[in-house]
Amino acid sequence: MASIHMLDYWFGSTKSPQESIEKAIGLAQKAIALDDTNAEIHGLMSQFYAIKREYDKAIAEGERAVALNPSGADVQYWYAAALVIACRPEDAIPLFQKAIRLNPFGPSRYFLSFGHALRMTGRFEEAASAYKKALQRAPNSIFAHYALAATYSLMGREKEARAEAAEVLKLNPKFSLDYLAKTLPYKDQSVTDNFIGALRKAGLK
Repeated sequence: MASIHMLDYWFGSTKSPQESIEKAIGLAQKAIALDDTNAEIHGLMSQFYAIKREYDKAIAEGERAVALNPSGADVQYWYAAALVIACRPEDAIPLFQKAIRLNPFGPSRYFLSFGHALRMTGRFEEAASAYKKALQRAPNSIFAHYALAATYSLMGREKEARAEAAEVLKLNPKFSLDYLAKTLPYKDQSVTDNFIGALRKAGLK
């Protein structure tokens, strides 16, 4: 249930994004009260706190998750994803690589968030490759399409950026950069500004 409230936040299908994250945290706290040794819940909690912009708590939960289950692909992923939001992509990259080694057939989100870390460190070609792998696993991932659009835009590949932007609008004709800008919880505002600017250059509004 906590995960569903988080998806509500990301997809923009909630009337109150902040309320959805509060509900996610409340449910995760109940799960932890039932079993404090559940690494996956601590991993998810790291993401919830990162979205809430409580970065220190997010990192502490990520560290706890990895300590509880160091060979868990998902907990490596969640901790890495929280580090990306906290604008520590260099620290996140080896964790994503480990998650993918542990589960090479993992879900689209592994490659999506890995792409974000690579993009933030200026490794645009590698980021584009990661986003394409995310799309191989989930062809209708609007997140991967707009991330790829932004990356192509940053690379100066305008035609490809606009093609990806068109895919975004096919999936969601009401796509809004304003909503996205409000919900991206990066610690460094310039990361959000650069990403939104690249999407605007690709033709999204």
